[in-house]
Amino acid sequence: MKIYGDAKSGNCYKVQLVCNLLNIDHEWIEVDILAGDTRSDEFLRKNPNGKIPLLELDGGETLSESNAIINFLAGGSALYPEGGLAQARIQQWQFFEQYSHEPCIAVARFINKYLGLPDDRAEEYASKQAGGHKALRVMEQQLQKTPYLTGEHATTADISLYAYTHVAHEGGFELADYPAILAWLNRVASLPDFKPMA
Repeated sequence: MKIYGDAKSGNCYKVQLVCNLLNIDHEWIEVDILAGDTRSDEFLRKNPNGKIPLLELDGGETLSESNAIINFLAGGSALYPEGGLAQARIQQWQFFEQYSHEPCIAVARFINKYLGLPDDRAEEYASKQAGGHKALRVMEQQLQKTPYLTGEHATTADISLYAYTHVAHEGGFELADYPAILAWLNRVASLPDFKPMA
């Protein structure tokens, strides 16, 4: 299988991390979004939405959206256990990640790290801070109760939220006030076959 992605992107890192944790053999194809690689006709034929990460299976079938990809890759493993409620609890956190966490923390990181915090985006950057801290407080509350987001064991919910939380400081979010999150970050980074972001 082939995975198209940017090694510095949190959404792409999720896929890399699951592949590492589960020892999934794949070919990584680096994509430069700032250079317009995702807007090429060739790429748009694979994913009309023009986004990464993108998984291409041996038969040519493709799957997009980072959380869909990692749940597919982790199917049948402890990271994505069987059972409707167990999977729904994982997806609940993944929807939270995409709608409450990523739009603030990842966007602030992109403006700061990728774009160098230009003056014309400074107001947008500042506007992301309150929402990002709200999302972190929700995570902190849960992680004070359980070692991982859905309970006693790591799942793809943790991978989804680890990706941008562990680099939240690059978007201006200091984690010192979130001790349960800091402990959780260490637990995830201690998983067998863990690989840090490039």
